[in-house]
Amino acid sequence: MLRWSFFRNVIVGALVWSVGGLGIGMGQAQAGVDAKELIENNCSTCHRFSGEPLSRLKLKAPDLKWGGNKYQHDWLVRFLQGKEEMIYPNGYRWDIQRKKTEHVKLDAEQAEAVAQYFEKNFLDPRVEKDAFSIDKLTQREVELGAGIFKEYSCLGCHQVKEDGKKIGGPISVNLYNTGQRYNFDWLFRFALNPQDFTPHSGEYLADISPLKLRQLLGYLMTQGVDNYPLHVPWETQAFKKGDPTHGKLIYKEYCVQCHGPEGKGDGVGALGLTNPPPANHSQMALSELPMDYLYNVIYYGGKSVGKSSNMPDWGITIHGQDFADLIAFLRTNFKGGEESKTVASASGAGSGDCSQPRKTKTAPSSFLNKKNPVPATAANIAAGKKLFLKDAKPVACLQCHGKKGDGKGPLGGGLKPKPRDFTCAPMMKDISDGQMFWIIKNGSQGTGMMPFKMLKDKETWQVIRYIRTLAN
Repeated sequence: MLRWSFFRNVIVGALVWSVGGLGIGMGQAQAGVDAKELIENNCSTCHRFSGEPLSRLKLKAPDLKWGGNKYQHDWLVRFLQGKEEMIYPNGYRWDIQRKKTEHVKLDAEQAEAVAQYFEKNFLDPRVEKDAFSIDKLTQREVELGAGIFKEYSCLGCHQVKEDGKKIGGPISVNLYNTGQRYNFDWLFRFALNPQDFTPHSGEYLADISPLKLRQLLGYLMTQGVDNYPLHVPWETQAFKKGDPTHGKLIYKEYCVQCHGPEGKGDGVGALGLTNPPPANHSQMALSELPMDYLYNVIYYGGKSVGKSSNMPDWGITIHGQDFADLIAFLRTNFKGGEESKTVASASGAGSGDCSQPRKTKTAPSSFLNKKNPVPATAANIAAGKKLFLKDAKPVACLQCHGKKGDGKGPLGGGLKPKPRDFTCAPMMKDISDGQMFWIIKNGSQGTGMMPFKMLKDKETWQVIRYIRTLAN
């Protein structure tokens, strides 16, 4: 693990000009005023454009001597015209005042002139072009980056948006439109050590690997950007020409030690891995799995999709055509065995005992007795069905539990214990709504049931509404 200093005040600088500090109102400035003169006579009252970096607690407003590297041109022009919101929720000096400062407005010509002057004159030689890359950023990396943002306590000081709502501490700059605001090269250099820019200002320095840094910065650069051009690996030429014969060699080299030579989950490593054991590929219809799930569980590891952390993240080790060939082998060779086709028969759904006894952890009392707050309307049941069959992430419920909820999903045959059979009425009546909600959100240790933390609470209750219909 490399030590990459990271941030409390990630991307700490912002363009906040205090009205009280200006000699004249910007609105009074005439069109065609020289940008240099405009900046020297007015902006420097609050902002510094030279000198050594100082603590935020010794400044009136952010230093702008690196503003030319820092801000995207279009955002800066909009900001100077008052078309972007202030980015410090409680002002730059929250220790003095806890309110959002106002900003005077320039006209379009003035804003354009100032932005161009910044780009020519306020450049930081420490910021290197293309020193780091988030090229071919994937949707899963963005999701992992969002998790890293929380894991490294960034939410303590910075606000982002989830489902359109602001979350996080309003101490420092908001980050919910980072992708429109900052140039990536500057953002990366700032992330290496924010105290190079604002020393002794409370920035959090974190241990973070280059891979996690890529995911975190990738997440930030998508914020506020509609239709960010995300990379879809399995739609590339490498996957179109995937070679299962070569993929078998890759499987033998990296996978058989746990999953066994025939994919039965009986490799040498399996002797010490029982909770849960390695997946039995021979009984899984991997050919029916969504490509995003199959790719992600191998590339980013079991932990990334809520599965066993014993499954490594192979993306750095196996890549390019080798990775595509491995996927081709898995989808060609493992299409579900006889056991997977009759996996629910032992449950005796519809006759006899189908209770599937197991030592599932009981939900805390605060959850156990919860009643489903979502009404049993046709709309809610339909929404739950759509999530169950298609939309739930990291993988739709049907992949384990089957289209009918009977435990006959493509993955079901390779899991021990077998997936729950939701059509078993005697069993389902003994499982409370609260227990199901808690298991869906947190997973079930020792089974193939992963946590579905990405589901919103309402969506989880809708899924439960739909599941309840399967035993009727």
